[in-house]
Amino acid sequence: MRKVVILTGVPASGGTTVTRKAIGRLEAQGQPLKMVTYSDVMLDEALQRGWVKIRDDIRKLDPARQRDLQKTAARTISKMATTPLVVDTHATVRTPGGYLPGLPTWVLDELEPELILIVETAPNEIIRRRNADKSRQRDAQDATGVQEHQEVNKAICMAYAAHTGATVKILQNPDGKLDEAVAELVATLQKG
Repeated sequence: MRKVVILTGVPASGGTTVTRKAIGRLEAQGQPLKMVTYSDVMLDEALQRGWVKIRDDIRKLDPARQRDLQKTAARTISKMATTPLVVDTHATVRTPGGYLPGLPTWVLDELEPELILIVETAPNEIIRRRNADKSRQRDAQDATGVQEHQEVNKAICMAYAAHTGATVKILQNPDGKLDEAVAELVATLQKG
């Protein structure tokens, strides 16, 4: 099994759900795997510093503070990779100023991923999922914007792979096909 896997996808692509179920199956087979959500580590740090009140405020911080949080989170997470680890994060973050790389070189160098996994879903399904999720305060985005974000993510993940030597896999997670996506992820993780 790979030591560090980066899991990415635009918000509401379902990557976290697919991964949690895959980890459950692997653990049932005696294959331990941990998952950490990058934004949880960033949020904990931002809350301690008094910079935000909720998760969705992180992407609205000025870029210098966002970079500082990224660096601190990367150091914290790299210390967790004593056993195989899935790092749930975003390849890019859509901010008021444009797309912010979620994994700049200082993060990639710290984490040294072996696989970058991109979870994708049709834009109209993502919009429906976002509209149904009342727990978050997401910015409105139409299908064209979601598609653009997914394309930006694929491009930047290939750049991340060129920097680290990691492989990139795109996993489709359409509505009604969760079990198939989980099975594909389990098989992918076991190949490492």
